[in-house]
Amino acid sequence: MRIHHLNCGSMRRIDPVGDSPLAPARALCHCLLVETDHDGLVLVETGLGTPDVARPEETLSREFLGRAQPVLDTRETALHQVTELGFQPEDVRHIVLSHLDLDHAGGLPDFPWAQIHLREAEHRAAMAAPGHHPEDRVRYRPAHWAHRPHWVTYPGHQGDPWFGFDAVRPLKGLDAEILLVPLGGHTLGHSAIAVADGDRWLLHCGDAYYFHGEIDPDSPRGHPGMDILQQITEVDRPLRLGNHARLRELVRLHGDEVSVFSAHDPWEFQRHTSSVRRSE
Repeated sequence: MRIHHLNCGSMRRIDPVGDSPLAPARALCHCLLVETDHDGLVLVETGLGTPDVARPEETLSREFLGRAQPVLDTRETALHQVTELGFQPEDVRHIVLSHLDLDHAGGLPDFPWAQIHLREAEHRAAMAAPGHHPEDRVRYRPAHWAHRPHWVTYPGHQGDPWFGFDAVRPLKGLDAEILLVPLGGHTLGHSAIAVADGDRWLLHCGDAYYFHGEIDPDSPRGHPGMDILQQITEVDRPLRLGNHARLRELVRLHGDEVSVFSAHDPWEFQRHTSSVRRSE
């Protein structure tokens, strides 16, 4: 398989913390495009889509627009980048989502024929929104699934162990090694997505954490601005923080086998795209 790292939605600029040598950078929507041998293209997350660029106040929300300050550039949509890589949009047969927040599912209308893979609990929460959580009206936008996608959902209590995580599931109907890893806290049915990359794994953690310092196994640290946003959007703080600890342990014990990254950290994205350019 060949894997492309895509930025499908630049957002507000964030500064590094402390005496970090990193330069300020825009938060983003880190997506993966996986070329498989038999299953066509698999898109891991969609970021923001073309309807979001054309009608942001309708498909997104004023709260999100003010909070995230998205750039809203058609060239950053997954649809545009798929065609720029020389594929047809219809080659995207499967989409895997960590959860259904608007900045992860905004591109669903651009691929209405694709099968959408996610955990059953996340699908149930989004379809029932707005529920009890005040963030539901912001995060779940029915315009993103008004085309009635082909949902493929997975119960959270079934599956196999994987590097210390439980109830991990391969995707139905795919030969490719792509796994759903339950990693709740940010939303009820949030998952990470593991993708085999040769003799290593990529673990896209979605919004399980926002800033790479949170999973540093030796000196974990947060980011003031991003910490506030995580607290606003979380549904289960003990579970979210517990999963931070589990991810730190994964990095400590298996960092040479699993490359861990989140959806919005721009410095993690730079690290992965720089390594891809060096290998080409």
